[in-house]
Amino acid sequence: MYAFGLCIDQQYLLPGLAAVTSLADSLTPAARRNAAVRVLTMDLPPAHAVLLAHLAKRCGFGSFDLAYRPPLAASHMADDSYITITTYLRFEFTRDFVRRPYLIYVDADTHVRDDITAPLASLQPGRIGAVADEFNPAVGACPALPGAADRWPHWRGRSYYNAGMLWAHTADIPAMRQGVADALVRHRAHILHNDQDALNLWLLRTGRVHPVPARFNRFETGRFLERGEWVRRVVRRSLRPDSSAALVHFVGPEKPWSSACPPTADVSDYRAHLRTTNRHVRRLGAVGAWR
Repeated sequence: MYAFGLCIDQQYLLPGLAAVTSLADSLTPAARRNAAVRVLTMDLPPAHAVLLAHLAKRCGFGSFDLAYRPPLAASHMADDSYITITTYLRFEFTRDFVRRPYLIYVDADTHVRDDITAPLASLQPGRIGAVADEFNPAVGACPALPGAADRWPHWRGRSYYNAGMLWAHTADIPAMRQGVADALVRHRAHILHNDQDALNLWLLRTGRVHPVPARFNRFETGRFLERGEWVRRVVRRSLRPDSSAALVHFVGPEKPWSSACPPTADVSDYRAHLRTTNRHVRRLGAVGAWR
């Protein structure tokens, strides 16, 4: 019924592998057999593509496919401090490639802890499921979409959504892709957070968003508290690790697979999972597949 979509480049091979194993851990064996994994990339070497395929099979997924795609021609990197243009590949999934009625797009810098397929049950055709962004709470009250609230005052205070998790009917992906492309061409002055801002411009214009509960894209905030207090002024919830989170998202430049990342509780949990992933990889004979 559904496929999980990932966009992975050479820089994100290790977290991509960990994302595949955490997706597998979140499902029953029967659900894994019925699920598909689809990966888009621009630059993965063939050996790494084979490694991903073998890992998906070892984890019990019933179907795997990988394709090489370029990003949108209109792609614009307003901020490339730690994000590459691979981020735009999330809009390049096609019906012929997915071969499932539903696509669940998952950023590679995430840790899936529970079943993330539940939002599909209430997703109506024509809608894109997304979770409100915890660091950009509302249009006009955050850095995202600079100037948009002045240009379109009726958008002020509207929710702004994170693009790291998306739920979609596969048939609706072309409309999303075209909407993002149009936003990049017509409203580039309002783009700060790259493709995410372009996606939100389309969602705001069309109203095609299906709000998904926060537990399905919960930000890990402990790393930011290690560096300062600003996150307390922005996030309006308890900043303790959320045991109810179905998915923990490691947004920002400090990633849990880096030794320089503060070892918060969620980071430590991720690293334990990473060690399990490494054991799977070693059993596949892929020792030394990355630095």
